[in-house]
Amino acid sequence: MNMNELYRYLTLAVTPEWRRLSDDERASQKRELVRATEMDGVAVHAYSLVGTRADADLLLWIVADDLEGIRALETRLAATRLWTYSTRPYGYLAARRRSPYLGDHAHADSEQVRTEAGPLDDKAYVFVYPMVKKRSWYSLGSQERTRIMAKHFEVGHRYPDIRIHTGYSFGIDDQEFVVAFEADDPRRFLALVAELRETESSAYTESETPIFVGATMSLERALDQIDGAEARIAA
Repeated sequence: MNMNELYRYLTLAVTPEWRRLSDDERASQKRELVRATEMDGVAVHAYSLVGTRADADLLLWIVADDLEGIRALETRLAATRLWTYSTRPYGYLAARRRSPYLGDHAHADSEQVRTEAGPLDDKAYVFVYPMVKKRSWYSLGSQERTRIMAKHFEVGHRYPDIRIHTGYSFGIDDQEFVVAFEADDPRRFLALVAELRETESSAYTESETPIFVGATMSLERALDQIDGAEARIAA
């Protein structure tokens, strides 16, 4: 099983000028952007941030076997007209790898035991945030860290309907991890995080913001939600 894929989490925010373009021009630019994401060896998963963030409209979770694939995709996106009418408020890079702590604690549906990298997109929402541990965490012995994480995993097992993905960013980005969860109900995820706050491992967390709550959908639909085109079509 390949556990070396790279993840790129990229947000997009359109400018007010783009929103004032004609309906036909915006529609043309959206089609162009969708075509730019269609390339071999790179998977692009789209999530709408409409209604959950004020500083970003779209989240793209990009999965590739190597960094050149990600760079090639973003170069293609940079050539589109919509790219010139948008900014990228947040972007993160991480790699898939085996957890040194899981052992026999992995969920049956965990990424640690699946062959596919990245999300399955079979749940309504994705929750993504970068995370940094306190340096004191790494001064603990490996057995102590494993013990603490075992308690952490026990909480996760009480939420089998929530799927977790952990990306590792040591040395390739500013954060240490990017964690992503797939779930059907934000309130279930809220309950999980509230329980995790009470675990011993939480005391070793330095930061885990910003947090993105994205609605799972096709890129076409996510783009149509940015300018309300989906609502106008329905009306």
